[in-house]
Amino acid sequence: MTTPVLVVDDEPMVRKSLALALERAGATVITAADGQEALAKFREHKSAVIFSDVKMPGMDGFALLRSVKRLDPDTPVVLITGFGGEDVAARAEEAGAARVLNKPITTAELQQVLVALLGQPDEAEPAAIITSNPQMEAMLSLARRVAKTDATVLVQGETGTGKEVLARFIHNESARHDGPFVAVNCAALPESLIESELFGHERGSFTGATGRRAGCFETASGGTLLLDEVTEIPLALQAKLLRALQESEVVRVGSSTPVKVDVRVIAVTNRELRGEVSAGRFRQDLFYRLNVLALRPPALRDRPGDIPILSRHFLIKYAAAYASTASKFSAEAMERLVAHRWPGNVRELENVVQRAVILCGGGDIAAEHIVLEDAMTLEPIDTGGRTIMELERDVILTTLARLNGNRTHTAKALGITVRTIRNRLRKYRTAAAPPEPPAEMAS
Repeated sequence: MTTPVLVVDDEPMVRKSLALALERAGATVITAADGQEALAKFREHKSAVIFSDVKMPGMDGFALLRSVKRLDPDTPVVLITGFGGEDVAARAEEAGAARVLNKPITTAELQQVLVALLGQPDEAEPAAIITSNPQMEAMLSLARRVAKTDATVLVQGETGTGKEVLARFIHNESARHDGPFVAVNCAALPESLIESELFGHERGSFTGATGRRAGCFETASGGTLLLDEVTEIPLALQAKLLRALQESEVVRVGSSTPVKVDVRVIAVTNRELRGEVSAGRFRQDLFYRLNVLALRPPALRDRPGDIPILSRHFLIKYAAAYASTASKFSAEAMERLVAHRWPGNVRELENVVQRAVILCGGGDIAAEHIVLEDAMTLEPIDTGGRTIMELERDVILTTLARLNGNRTHTAKALGITVRTIRNRLRKYRTAAAPPEPPAEMAS
């Protein structure tokens, strides 16, 4: 999908979650933090669909809707509300909204609305895996054989090694390739919403459940369901997931009636599941149910011969995206790329090449355009007599600042989960007297 989808919400976490869900549905997404910014971006980039929160400071969702309709009456606008009610729905219909969605919104629901408004979206890029590495090629050969079955697949590996790309590869190679591919990031969901996201819910089953909704298992029926960061599913819910896998049926929240589903599940994690089982954080029976066929993409440092091939692939991709005349790497630039250890793997390499295309301005990419960052190198923080809780807060906030607010990289650097960071930030925001930032951030 080349025409972007515009997501508008003043809450950064919600905005990011919506964007991620839509990107996994094949959409190209741009975001805005308020109505004014959204209107400016809409004037600059015509959008295929606009998803906008209703309640925002300044220009709210209804004002944005009216402004967009004056500029282009044919652009569908989906309004999102946390309040619901017939009044909001009636006002939205009168103003010309294409849909009204009530929070909480599931990934499945977003994808259903996108398909209903635009038709089946294309994938952001083909699920091709570029390699000349024998170990990687042997893994792909096994993945092709696995794809011909309906067996559950477990993909384990470091962050950035292409686990989701491998999952899409299996889906495309399978007899289910014409069916849906639904990806749900378990780490990005509040714990209270994971059950509804996976299994759906009935009207009135909890506050905000204004109607019946299908979960990701039902939406993916006939295709493939990717459970990303499966270790983030709470222990209490793992038993229900195990039953869904064993019985090929789900029970919506608020219901006692099972619903049959036909889904191939691919579970993905950057953690060692055996270690999670030993630590009591993951059910042993669920581990064995997921570990029918296991795949492990190798880290980029273990296939250095792929670095030049991947670098050129990303160069071509981003030169086209930015209309750049950048065409090749200098010898020094390539030496710099090959010598790096790539703790962030292929994802880090792609980001570095994307940045280099922007910095070089055209022509050859030189060594000075290869900007490498080791996110794991953090200076020690002096406790200064602070309590353990204060020290924890300072470490998290300082690390977030140094990593440009990237919660995934911060979690990896600190050896904790993204959910832990999210919960801590919520705690800091809601504290009666917000603490002073650490001295390193205040300067």
